[in-house]
Amino acid sequence: MVFAPMASADEIREGEFWLKENGIEQAWKVTRGAGMTVAVIDSGVDTTHQDLKGAVVGGHDSSLVGAKDGSKPLGSLPEHGTLVATMLAGRGNNLEEIGRIRAEQDNNGNASDVPLPEEGPGDAGLIGVAPEAKLLSVSLMMGEEPAGMRDVDSQVADAVKWSVDHGAKVINISLGSTRQDWPESWDEAFLYAEQKDVLVVAAAGNRSGGMLQVGAPATIPGVLVVAGVDRKNKASWDSSTQGISIGVAAPAVDLVGGIPGGGYAEWSGTSGAAPIVAGVAALVRAKYPELSAAQVRHRIEATAKDLGPKGFDNQYGFGLIDANAALTANLPAWEPDPADTLAEWIRVHRRAAAPTQSAAAPSATETDLPSTHAAPKPVAPSTGTNLPALLVMGAGLLILGTGAAAVVLFVQRRKNS
Repeated sequence: MVFAPMASADEIREGEFWLKENGIEQAWKVTRGAGMTVAVIDSGVDTTHQDLKGAVVGGHDSSLVGAKDGSKPLGSLPEHGTLVATMLAGRGNNLEEIGRIRAEQDNNGNASDVPLPEEGPGDAGLIGVAPEAKLLSVSLMMGEEPAGMRDVDSQVADAVKWSVDHGAKVINISLGSTRQDWPESWDEAFLYAEQKDVLVVAAAGNRSGGMLQVGAPATIPGVLVVAGVDRKNKASWDSSTQGISIGVAAPAVDLVGGIPGGGYAEWSGTSGAAPIVAGVAALVRAKYPELSAAQVRHRIEATAKDLGPKGFDNQYGFGLIDANAALTANLPAWEPDPADTLAEWIRVHRRAAAPTQSAAAPSATETDLPSTHAAPKPVAPSTGTNLPALLVMGAGLLILGTGAAAVVLFVQRRKNS
C-alpha cells in the first residue's frame, strides 16, 4: 500500500470526490446515518483522531494483545483501521479555522474578541459517508505474532460475534484471503450475523496484493462484496479483483483518509471502497429500519449504475454504488431466496460431516443455488510444499503466511492546529 502525504484538512475535504460523484451528498438530505452502529473489524482505530471525535462509542480487541477497547492500532499496518473508520463515519473538523483564529489572537493580544468555533463536526477534514453513525472498533493483530496472540481465524470469528452482540447493524471487513474457502469457525460466526440480521460488507481484494480473484470472507454467502473502480469508473487492475460473489463497485483509487496521530494520507484499494459501501448500507438501514439485511443488500445492488457488460458481471457486480438512488428509488417489494443464505450453503456443503439424510428427502444440489452469488466448496488444506494462504489488507500487506511482501509507506503524520 502506498500513502502520499496530504497537506491540510481543507485539501482532504476537497479530495473526497466520491461524496458528490456517488450520490452521497444528495443522500445526506435524507439521512446521515443517525441511530446506526457500524463495526470496523480491522487493525484498530485511533479514537483520538480529530475527525473521529464522538464517532467511536465502543470497541474490543480480538487479538488478546491490544487495547481492550480496540483503540490501539496494531500489526504491520496500524494505519489501516483509522483510514477505514474516517472514510466510513468521519465527522470532519474546524481545526484549520480554529488555528487561524488562535494565531490572530496571539498576534493581536485580544483573545476574547474572536469567538472560537466548535471543534467538530466541521467543514474541513475527513467526513465519512455516514457521518452521524456510531462506530465500534474491533482490533485484529495481523502481520506479527507476539506472545499470547490468538490465531487469525479465531480473531475474525471472535470479532464478528462480538460486533453482533454489541449492536452493530453493519460490519465492515476490509481484509481478505487469497483462498476462496474459509475455516469452519467462520461458519458459526457469519451464520450468527445472518441470523441476527446484521449486514457484513467486505472488500473484494486487490491484484496488487496477490489476489487474482475474490477470496474469503468475500466468498461467504450473504456478504455484500465490494470491487474497486478508478477515477474513470473503470475496474481497477491493481486496486480490485474479480469474482461471481461481487455485489457492487465503489471508488478504490486516489482515496483519502485519516491516520493515527491526527494526520491524513492518500491511498488506494478495495479496503477503501468497502467503507464507502458500508456507509451507504448504514444510510439505507437508517432510512428503512424495517428492511432486513438481505433486503438492504438488494436495494444497494438494485440501484447501482450498471457498468461493463449489461447486467451482472464478475468485475463490477451489479454496478457502481449510487447512494442517493439506494435511499430514494421506488423499488418493487422483494424477498430473499432462502437458497442464497449461508445457512443453506452450510447445509449443502458441510453435509459430509452431518448425519446421513434419508434418501426419501434429497437435499438441494449445487445447481439449485443462485449462480451470481455462489460460494466455493470446502477445500481440504494442502499437505504439499505450497505456502499457506495469505490474509491481506489494502493493496498488498502480508499479514498471515510464511512469505514476505514489500509494503512501501509514504506517510505524513500531521496534526492541524
